Amino acid sequence: MSNFLPNELIKRLSEEAHFNQVSFLETHEAGEKVTSIRVNPMKDTHRMFDGLSAVPWCDDAYYLAERPVFTLDPLYHAGCYYVQEASSMFLGHIVEQLGLRNGDVKALDLCAAPGGKSTLLNSYLGARSLLVSNEVIKSRAGILLDNLGRWGMDNVVITNNDPSAFGRLPGYFNLMVVDAPCSGSGMFRKDPGAIDEWSLANVKLCSDRQKRILAESVSALATGGYLIYSTCSYSREENENIVDWIIAEYGFDSVQIGINAAWGIEETQSSVAHGFGYRFYPDKVKGEGFFVAVLRKRAEQASFELRRTKPEKTPVSKAVLEQWLDNTDTIQHFLHGDQVHIFPTMFSHDFKLLQDMLYIRNAGTNIGKWLGKELIPGHDLAMSIHVKADLPAQEVSLATAQQYLRKEQLDRSDFDASTGWCLVRYSGVNLGWVKVLPNRINNYYPKESRIVHL
Repeated sequence: MSNFLPNELIKRLSEEAHFNQVSFLETHEAGEKVTSIRVNPMKDTHRMFDGLSAVPWCDDAYYLAERPVFTLDPLYHAGCYYVQEASSMFLGHIVEQLGLRNGDVKALDLCAAPGGKSTLLNSYLGARSLLVSNEVIKSRAGILLDNLGRWGMDNVVITNNDPSAFGRLPGYFNLMVVDAPCSGSGMFRKDPGAIDEWSLANVKLCSDRQKRILAESVSALATGGYLIYSTCSYSREENENIVDWIIAEYGFDSVQIGINAAWGIEETQSSVAHGFGYRFYPDKVKGEGFFVAVLRKRAEQASFELRRTKPEKTPVSKAVLEQWLDNTDTIQHFLHGDQVHIFPTMFSHDFKLLQDMLYIRNAGTNIGKWLGKELIPGHDLAMSIHVKADLPAQEVSLATAQQYLRKEQLDRSDFDASTGWCLVRYSGVNLGWVKVLPNRINNYYPKESRIVHL
């Protein structure tokens, strides 16, 4: 059998227990495309995915028989599901095993774009947790903002900082997820173009970068807190060797995660500290190449007392919020320029701290623009799980939904509502806003998010 994968990679993988060179190469040559999605549990759309094959290690996750054109599916744009690689969804099983599901957790997703792990954490950790979702690259932070906005929860702060900035928050988080930039060998089947870019020099470069990222941020994790470290690489230098380095340098203990043998995931151990890791090979699991390890911080970490602050007064009254939102008793709001944001009241002091320490791209849900006497509703309000259930809304057909998502002119006769703001709905799920006028419909779908003609 010809080997089109890097010889040095295959040579090193052949030294790994449980690695099967023949089936590994056959799987890559076959080039099967595996497509998986994870449903948003807050948007009540499971009924639409009945009969699909489940991803065994993650609730609400399914394999698709074939890859559709997601761009043309209104449910995708409504945040009903996220297209995510199945192996990386193992994060959900880890959160469950650690007993953190629906807990009181302060979590940091350090390398978060485009948002797969952040949306998963948001769903699994639930409304009583706070998620800080960070991306160092400015353009990728915008993608993260869009994906978390569609997910619809308000207990998220999106930041655009170098990992070193989190050293200013010692002991603040009790969960850190670091899906580190890597040499990408686990993505060879999905992205054959990555094969030509792979080299031992790049593996070394990535390993050094991973150490820098961890060294500059790990002090933000509290004593007893969990670090979940992952890559889409097969190289020990980026995986088990990093686990050994973290344990030796920063006072961590390895955490073993229970797995079902039928899943095909391989449990490994690092060479020195015998720290546990979990390898996903595409010839053994229905997913791409992936590595993940869980570590618990044993070392004593100095922390600080959270300063209590008074909420800032805003000209936006609670009565205005009640026109647009359900459950306003658990929500605070603040103005950023002329934009009104909502955020969980229980995390008001945390927000002030994060605002002082980090560059924040977005906090909570931006519900719209304040004009002094009225609110112009924003797109994220339409996506929000807090949007008032009995607001004027129009159910539309697939063709009209796609028209709306292309930001095209809509037919006034398709809308029963009297004049005013109206939600556009498809299959009972909100897509966004229009303003109904006597003789026309004004389409308020965000210009930057519109579907371009395929």
